[in-house]
Amino acid sequence: MTEHTYKQFDVELDEIRSHLLRMGGCVQNMITDAMQAVLTGNTDLIEKVRETEKEVNELEVLTDQEVQNLIVRRQPTAVDLRIALAVTKMLTDMERCGDEAEKIAKLANRIHDDAQRFVPELELQHMFRAVSEMLNDVMDSFARHDSVKAAAVVRHDKQVDKEWKAALRGLISYMIEDPRTISGAIELLFVARSLERIGDHCKNMAERVIFMVHGADVRHQGVKAAERLVAERTQAE
Repeated sequence: MTEHTYKQFDVELDEIRSHLLRMGGCVQNMITDAMQAVLTGNTDLIEKVRETEKEVNELEVLTDQEVQNLIVRRQPTAVDLRIALAVTKMLTDMERCGDEAEKIAKLANRIHDDAQRFVPELELQHMFRAVSEMLNDVMDSFARHDSVKAAAVVRHDKQVDKEWKAALRGLISYMIEDPRTISGAIELLFVARSLERIGDHCKNMAERVIFMVHGADVRHQGVKAAERLVAERTQAE
């Protein structure tokens, strides 16, 4: 490549990174707005989530096309190729996080239309904070090429799984104690399930960041294996 071509390549790669981070910011807003809609019944927030979902979908299509064009025109190698490949996978997980946020917003409508509605905030607030932190951290680890933080996100998913089980137990208890809460509790179970899935998608993205930085695939190997690899590679560098 000529110097001019290298500069153009860097510009294109920076634009791809910027679009993925912008997409992450949109999804974070969707999750926050959707959960506030669950807690308050604010229909304006529900509509806002739907509008933001359109932007997320547009960014996914745009960024995916940009990655394809970059690979075809520039034929990147080594870490640059890994960045491009990681972004294509992360786009899918990010878009699915947005889908889950939209599901939560739709559930908010049904929850607050129910005459017997109730919202046990504690069971869901912990999960919401946990997955929001995961999404923030995975975006930060991507922006900074920080595999240590990415490994921490992989571990954090275990905590979200525990929160999901706690929410499940709590909501079942509500249904047993007061059958009038069954309808609302079932809707809240779906909300908790969507939050748990967002956590899973964040973990997937964190594993992609580790691949991007170190060229090692840690999927399906467990938290300890991911942490061990990151520690070994980081020390070696």
